[in-house]
Amino acid sequence: MSILIASRLDRRDFLKTGAVAGAALAAGILRASPARAEGEYAILPPLPYAFDALEPSIDAKTMEIHHDKHHATYVKNLNDKLKDQADLHKLSIEELLANKGEKIADAALRKAVINNGGGHYNHSLFWTVLGKGGGEPKGTVADAIKSAFGDFDKFKAAMKTAGLNQFGSGWAWLAKTADGKLEISASANQDSPIMEGKTPLFGIDVWEHAYYLKYQNMRANYIDAIWNVVNWDEVQKRFAK
Repeated sequence: MSILIASRLDRRDFLKTGAVAGAALAAGILRASPARAEGEYAILPPLPYAFDALEPSIDAKTMEIHHDKHHATYVKNLNDKLKDQADLHKLSIEELLANKGEKIADAALRKAVINNGGGHYNHSLFWTVLGKGGGEPKGTVADAIKSAFGDFDKFKAAMKTAGLNQFGSGWAWLAKTADGKLEISASANQDSPIMEGKTPLFGIDVWEHAYYLKYQNMRANYIDAIWNVVNWDEVQKRFAK
């Protein structure tokens, strides 16, 4: 399954994200995606809502810095590293990251792609699984969560534990394994389940830049607030695929 992050191979799909994005753009709350420069592998996808859309759970200034500075830097660094790698431009971001970049022969380049390509992939997913709404999931993903973890509260507790126990920067993940089972895990830095052949369905960014302006050192409070702004419709779509 390919995440719509406007890489060279999926740019057309990204632009088809539909009427909601079009309406938001027309209303002036969503900026247009920039044109790809010659030789670029990836572009920064526009945030699919206004910076303040997730207030008060996630503040506008954090969203602005997180997207426009941190994510943009991952994209820039990835493009810089791949600018002379025409063969790698033929690969999707999932293919680049698979098995921790095994298709990249050069060790230094492989590490750079894992760090920056992983940051690009993870954040592109993160923006889409957040949105106004929150609450509990519905549909088949809700059934799968109940089957795997007992109930929604136990699932949230397990995700919180994963996020709190991740020492330093990283992510807490809900992913689907190759045999269709749900799994909660944590990863360091910009690693993700996609590098292990699994499908990330939802992730909580626990790098300090994701929460420090509002929550300071209280990572637990930030994780609790995330549940107010989960876009379960998007998680369900990823699960169904």
